[in-house]
Amino acid sequence: MINTQNILSKGQKIGEKYTVTFFLKKGSYAETYRVKDPEGKTKLLKLFSFSKLDRTQFDENSNILEIEVLKKINHPNLVKYRDSGELLLKNQKYAFVILDFISGETLADKMKRDNTLNLYETKDIISGVLNGLNYLHHLENPIIHNDITNLNIMTDLSGKVTVPRIIDLGYARYISQSNKDFLKDGLNPFYQANESFNKIFSVQSDVFSVGALYYHLLEGLPPWFVEISKYKADIIRLEDAVLEERKKTLKFERNIDELTKQSITKALQPNTENRFKSVKEFIQAINGELEIQQLSEAKEVSKPKIREIKNGQGFNAIAGMQELKETIQLDVIDALNDKKRYAEYGLTIPNGMLLYGPPGCGKTFFAERMAEEIGFNFYQIKPSDIQSKFVNASQENIKKLFDEAREHAPSIIFIDELDAVVPNRNNTGVNHMNTSVVNEFLAQTNNCGDDGVFIIGATNRPNSIDPAILRAGRLDKVIYLPPPDFEARELMFKLYLENRPREVGLDYSALSTATENYVSSDIKFLCDEASRKALKLKSRISKEILLETIERNKPSISLKELHGYITLRAQMEGLSENTNNRSRIGF
Repeated sequence: MINTQNILSKGQKIGEKYTVTFFLKKGSYAETYRVKDPEGKTKLLKLFSFSKLDRTQFDENSNILEIEVLKKINHPNLVKYRDSGELLLKNQKYAFVILDFISGETLADKMKRDNTLNLYETKDIISGVLNGLNYLHHLENPIIHNDITNLNIMTDLSGKVTVPRIIDLGYARYISQSNKDFLKDGLNPFYQANESFNKIFSVQSDVFSVGALYYHLLEGLPPWFVEISKYKADIIRLEDAVLEERKKTLKFERNIDELTKQSITKALQPNTENRFKSVKEFIQAINGELEIQQLSEAKEVSKPKIREIKNGQGFNAIAGMQELKETIQLDVIDALNDKKRYAEYGLTIPNGMLLYGPPGCGKTFFAERMAEEIGFNFYQIKPSDIQSKFVNASQENIKKLFDEAREHAPSIIFIDELDAVVPNRNNTGVNHMNTSVVNEFLAQTNNCGDDGVFIIGATNRPNSIDPAILRAGRLDKVIYLPPPDFEARELMFKLYLENRPREVGLDYSALSTATENYVSSDIKFLCDEASRKALKLKSRISKEILLETIERNKPSISLKELHGYITLRAQMEGLSENTNNRSRIGF
């Protein structure tokens, strides 16, 4: 049955050459179709309705600007023009353009499936997009795309190597055109440069959009994202909200190397004076060939602060993990508290330990409880507390941290996401600035236990850490924190529900059985969700409510990921045995 809403129908001949085979999508002024050319090859047809085009979409000769631009371009990272013409259908005038069909998907479609992309795949895509834009920007009459988003980049899967291709040049304008010719209606505000809200477009506007794409692919949301539903009826309020949000510091949630962060941050500068001047600069920056200049005056290195650890329950607050707690007590805590006795037995003072395992298994919680148990001064550090965009500042931050910890010894330094601080220097994505930071960290951790400083590193990606940090005299202990076992899950439910209104005789064993492969943070979430449900029902938290909550919420870590960590654990334990020739105490 033919969809009468579509302008063209299956089997219809276009320009005596092309046969319509499939309707793809409808836009505000155009429709796209899959067609066959005279040789039977699949092509893409874009059909423009003259009556729906804005006046800014025509050139000085009254030709459709997008088609004229497509005729002039030829680059492997751009959509390929083949033919064009005009049609008269039911007394309505249309224009069409024939393009090479790209066998693949848009980045938006890919993100619906994967949510985020890995760093290496993203860099390849961004490099291709920048190469395509570099070509457009260096034409005799340079072209600004103006609409780089995840919707307008396709991954061409037809060859052996995936090739990103820029599509949809509906908003493209020659740089020589007036700002009055700029059409901003329908643009994605999260990808628009600040100046484009005022209809100003330039090479640097495209730079900003690529920076937004880079961030979106890695983080899963556009930069400075705000909820748009309440602004749908008022585009001005939405633009104001976006611009206001951009006054805040750009945040990165994922483990991303410093060079990539610097490049994205530079590209996304609201002020064009601080942005990359060209896509060529952007390309050089992500390849480590261009040192990114300071965006503002260097800030004084902040003094690390001791985090006050209140008198708590220590290890008693940790459900399960009894064997691990006993090992830590013997090998670490007692050794730090009774150095003389351990020295009599020829046992050295430990320098630190690495906690690794799936996300949500309580690495940070364990470190905090250990600080309570041992009573040392506690420094909790994130990568952002150490890393800086200024040359040598990151090394200075590390030195200052260790100087402070030594001054207030005995101290524990807990560093979350250690892989972001000391990445493997053999990886190709690590630049000279990262290498200098790793070298400084290694120097500071050498036998720091003698100075009363104990290091706890935590990571979900131990294989991304520089192996030198795991050698004897640095992080002596490498400890895997798995998802909680049956007993630990049962104790967690008791712990989290202890002071909440619950039914008498709650079957914790059944709850533990139902949550195999759930991590610690999952169980905390389940208890909170069940509590909300009980509050809404004005009832006590029951077994039925908890089991319904468990049924609705699957584990945050997939079985495949868990199996990956089991394999990784075997590799790490093998590495530890091969690289540490000293006697292993309790491990």
